[in-house]
Amino acid sequence: MHVDSERPVVRVSPGAQDMGDRGLPVSPDGTVHRLALTFDAFDARHHTLWLRYAHTQVGSRAAAETVVDATCARLLEHWPHVLAQESVARYAWALLKEEVAWWLDDHATEPALVDTGAFHAAVRKLLNHEKHDQFDVLQREITLYRAISRLPERQYDVVVLRYALQVPDEEVAEYMGIEVATVRSHVRHARRRLAKDLDVRATETEE
Repeated sequence: MHVDSERPVVRVSPGAQDMGDRGLPVSPDGTVHRLALTFDAFDARHHTLWLRYAHTQVGSRAAAETVVDATCARLLEHWPHVLAQESVARYAWALLKEEVAWWLDDHATEPALVDTGAFHAAVRKLLNHEKHDQFDVLQREITLYRAISRLPERQYDVVVLRYALQVPDEEVAEYMGIEVATVRSHVRHARRRLAKDLDVRATETEE
């Protein structure tokens, strides 16, 4: 996992500049309050999904909160610069993924999707379809999620957002800074790659 090279970001140190009450640079013309409101609105819209995505990668709610808090701190510290970006959602997504990567590196571990996603998907299937061979269901889900973890980065993100987190195509496109048609193209390519990896037949209508 790595940050999109088209949007390089720099990890900043705390206290690098004079900050207002919300962590924004102090301004004499009263713009701090307005900037804080725009950040609060942006954070309110995206915070829950950031937490859910981080949880699939780091494996626990507490760790996910740590990652998202660090992401928010970096966004807030340079919020005027962030607002100047072509896509604020994409820029924030890049920072979130970078914080996830740093957390995984600091803890010398791999993304936890296999454990978190496979377990919950298997449990849903067991409850919904009353499967008798519970071990077989779980094993198939683990195999699928391991195959997903081997996808190219953009295909991986699309699959996790669209299927594991049930995010609509339009929102996936917003987060990743791409067109909806490109999201669907990534899905098609991911399906074909997964079908080949798992030695199964894929169709365009299969979920």
